[in-house]
Amino acid sequence: MIARIAVAAANFAIDKPYSYAVPRGMDLQPGMRVQVPFGRGNRQTEGIVLSLAEGEEKDLKAVQAALDLHPVLDDTMLHLASFLRDRYFCTFYDGARAMLPAGLWFEIRETWSLTDDVSWKDAPPSKGLAVLQTLEAMGGSADGAKLRESFPGEDLPKLLSYLQRKKLIACSSTRRRKINDKTEQIATLAVSAEETQAFAMGLPKSAAMQRAVLQTMCSVGSVAVKELCYFTGASTATVRRLESLGYLTLTERECFRCHEIRPAQVDGLPVLNEEQTAAFEGLQAQLASQKPGGALLYGVTGSGKTAVYLNLIRKTLDMGKSAILMVPEIALTPQLLGLVSAHFGQTVAVLHSSLAASERYDQWKRVRSGEARVVVGTRSAVFAPCQNLGLIILDEEQERSYISENSPRYAAKEVALWRGSRQNALVLMGSATPSVETMYHALAGRYSLYKLKNRYGGRPLPKVEIVDLRHELQEGNDLALSYPLLEAMRDTYEAGKQTVLFLNRRGNSRSLLCVDCGKAPECPRCSQRLTYHSANNRLMCHYCGFSRPVPDRCECGGRLKQVGVGTQKVVQQLQALCPEYTVDRMDADTVSAVNTHEKILDHFQKEKVSVLLGTQMVAKGLNLPNVTLVGVLDADLSLYADSFRAAETTFHMLTQVVGRSGRGDTDGRAMIQTLSPQHQVIRLAARQDYDAFYQMEIELRRLQGLPPFRELLTLQFSGLEEAAVLRGAAKFRDSLAALCKQPPYLQNDATVLGPAPCAVAKINYYFRYRLTLQCRMDRNMATLLAHLLRQFAADRENRGVSLFVDTNGAE
Repeated sequence: MIARIAVAAANFAIDKPYSYAVPRGMDLQPGMRVQVPFGRGNRQTEGIVLSLAEGEEKDLKAVQAALDLHPVLDDTMLHLASFLRDRYFCTFYDGARAMLPAGLWFEIRETWSLTDDVSWKDAPPSKGLAVLQTLEAMGGSADGAKLRESFPGEDLPKLLSYLQRKKLIACSSTRRRKINDKTEQIATLAVSAEETQAFAMGLPKSAAMQRAVLQTMCSVGSVAVKELCYFTGASTATVRRLESLGYLTLTERECFRCHEIRPAQVDGLPVLNEEQTAAFEGLQAQLASQKPGGALLYGVTGSGKTAVYLNLIRKTLDMGKSAILMVPEIALTPQLLGLVSAHFGQTVAVLHSSLAASERYDQWKRVRSGEARVVVGTRSAVFAPCQNLGLIILDEEQERSYISENSPRYAAKEVALWRGSRQNALVLMGSATPSVETMYHALAGRYSLYKLKNRYGGRPLPKVEIVDLRHELQEGNDLALSYPLLEAMRDTYEAGKQTVLFLNRRGNSRSLLCVDCGKAPECPRCSQRLTYHSANNRLMCHYCGFSRPVPDRCECGGRLKQVGVGTQKVVQQLQALCPEYTVDRMDADTVSAVNTHEKILDHFQKEKVSVLLGTQMVAKGLNLPNVTLVGVLDADLSLYADSFRAAETTFHMLTQVVGRSGRGDTDGRAMIQTLSPQHQVIRLAARQDYDAFYQMEIELRRLQGLPPFRELLTLQFSGLEEAAVLRGAAKFRDSLAALCKQPPYLQNDATVLGPAPCAVAKINYYFRYRLTLQCRMDRNMATLLAHLLRQFAADRENRGVSLFVDTNGAE
């Protein structure tokens, strides 16, 4: 028997299925992980079995061990890993890792030991000799981690490999699961209740605990030992004594470490209005069809898209299928999770990155077993191993957080559409401001389009006022809060309502600036200015995490002045101007494992906090009925970013955050502060006129050949030596441009731009350059890029330079 295996140790240049012989008696199935030798040194590595077939096993290396009792990936998910590999230029194993929870992977522990060859003691001094002497001093063997501590900064793997080839040392490795299955002990009556009761009544007074345990067991029959001891006050020794007497049977049962879910208070599924009913009936018919395909639910903020989602999930469950509901931000998960669990109870599982590894692993197991049929989560929830998948919902589908920034750099929307097509599931994308590409495809008929034009209950959209910050500066107001916004906040406070302020920049000030030389302190690792944080009086880099105390003076001796405003500084200004206001802040600096999004939002609503100030965490999806005023403090932040999506991102953000206002019984209002009050994007966002924005943006995209008309790929090169990075990028560009002029690529009409520095040219000492490729991504172009990527990796001149492809045009 021959197994075709995707090997973890293979990089993209050599990634392919490798053939291994399956030893007799080893039971393997596709989707199981195995331990195999790889490469000339037969290094131990993991692999995933792709297929099994009869064949000649001569000269093939053998699989050493099966790491799973059952497949962790089914046939559909194996094909999905192949899709990720081809679409996002990653290895097959990287694609598989993205689908599985971290708790399922193994930790490898290597132990190095001296062999019986003592000839090394006569060798001249060298680094290899130092390693051997260290091993001898450690008793002849040592853990790999301890060796690394003894030789910091050395290229230890190469030294160990060399010594192993010389047969001076040997290595043994053990694998341990990062997270083990949790079990609990269950006590069950071993005899009849009557016999147990009779025995209990005959026990002496000194055995009162035994009597209490037996009487309780007569009532319940079977219970967890932990609960039995808690309710009776008995010890586990008492329970084991009753087991030895033959009255109890103790067994182990798997239990799950589940995230606590607090269901919301609801009274049945939401009642749909006329618009919602029309959309639901259309989606319900599509859900029941043979090929459901994709659909777009386009509804203004507060139109009740969530009510449609809930009714559609109920219909999916009634059909015996499972559903995935995805949100772009972890901040939205607790509120939505409480609502979903109120309707669907114990069938709900949650998957997102803030869960502990053990909790996430157990939630994944619940979904795979079919115990949980509704999954609520962020981007990675798209890989949930649902049984009989029927529905995938992407709420706020336009958000860039649905795109991974790590390999594989997948777009959750594309993965959802692939799964929907493969598993005959409906993929529903919902938003008040759909992405330009999604709306284009919906209008072209590739997706079904459903519209909700009015807010639920007939409530009006918030009234929006644009505040010109230039006038504020002329009047001598250089604070983050304009006079009109402060006045509106006062009116809101006196009315007993709440305010949400949005500023997409955390910290105190953007930077410190020398008043003499004009220079600002920069990160020594990155090409970025350091952000000032007053809470700890430090300058911090938001890219690499570098931190340093604030200097008294500039290097030239000049005085340092604060420039720009972050959320931290706005809180200080608010407390100085309006000390009676209570303020909650929600950004990356305040949210932690202890102070979670859920706690902040819960405190804001229950304690009637006056102001909630935050970054994009507060901009979308939140339902805060008592909020009647929204203030955008700097609408220009993303408007002039180095991205073709800058206008779209700004419009989405402004429209979404404005929509947080007036969702209760009181009409809402919003104020947008800007230095560009005449900019068309700002004005359209203030009018909340998505249709007009779409028409303007789609024509610009058509003229420039940008998505959805052509794909925009970013090829990013990085390395410690800038000259090597630039040379590798230029060489790749020349090869790509030359091949694009030849058949069959000539008809693709591809354009290659660059190399140019990335928006942040250096991060953590690594210089970054990019090429931009405009093309139609067909099979020929994907094959060409994969070929050039392999050539680049094989070229010795490119050592130390890494390259990845972002198929979503991130920058």
